[in-house]
Amino acid sequence: MALATAAITAALSSLSLRPPLHGGGLCLKPLRATLLPSSSSVFARTLPKLAATADVDTSFFDNVDPNDDIPFDPPAPPEGYVAPPSFDELPPESEEEVAAAYEEIYGAAYSGESVLGNDIYVMDGKVKKTSGLLGRKKRDRPNDGFEERVVQVRRVTKVVKGGKKLSFRAIVVVGDKKGQVGVGVGKAKEVVDAIAKSAGNARRNIVSVPMTKYLTFPHRCDGDYGAAKVMLRPASPGTGVIAGGAVRIVLEMAGVENALGKQLGSKNALNNARATVAAVQRMRQFRDVARERGIPMEELWQ
Repeated sequence: MALATAAITAALSSLSLRPPLHGGGLCLKPLRATLLPSSSSVFARTLPKLAATADVDTSFFDNVDPNDDIPFDPPAPPEGYVAPPSFDELPPESEEEVAAAYEEIYGAAYSGESVLGNDIYVMDGKVKKTSGLLGRKKRDRPNDGFEERVVQVRRVTKVVKGGKKLSFRAIVVVGDKKGQVGVGVGKAKEVVDAIAKSAGNARRNIVSVPMTKYLTFPHRCDGDYGAAKVMLRPASPGTGVIAGGAVRIVLEMAGVENALGKQLGSKNALNNARATVAAVQRMRQFRDVARERGIPMEELWQ
């Protein structure tokens, strides 16, 4: 019906209105109007003819009904094949085996007990180190007995051909609080990397600090580095570390508990820290001086 209606509409639209040749009213003269072909002929023309090939064998599906239940017939197993035991036939696992498998997958920190002899605090340490503030990576500190103290972190710029190159400079003091201390400096694009680099530099510049049994200096000494000058004086027990800035940090990381310090020159943190190290390196124990002179310690004050 739809095709017939379309054919009639096309025939009516082809009619033209024009005046007659011998007078009179208008005459309707139909042009050549052809009916549309049937739907079967349209599909026959538009769809390509599939050529029957002799290589394709479709006789298998002639007697198969898709609605029927087709039984599954697997091929026979090869000779000598032994099927693995099912899950129900396996021997039951003991509680120790289950706990060991659970610890191997999730770690010992979740259960709080270790069957494999692992430390229950190790996994917590790894979780804390993998992520830090704002999703940043935390640095793994070496367990060598040295503590780290950041003195200063500054943003520095370097003028290059294409503009300015921003980076961070960190000053770190490391020490074991037993007479070993070091000052290091490092630069990097990230603050964490700069601190790690400066801590490694400080560990490569460890110096020994001479101290008495009262954890103070054996004698007074001054040190300078660049425009910075530092004055160090021994103090009686109970005085504490009376110093400021980088001088105080260096003395505390070295393990000095009673001392007086004063910055006399520049206020630069790096120069004052290195001036403190220079002053400490000039100090000597009384027994070492007596040994070099070949005299007993009692004669040093005569």
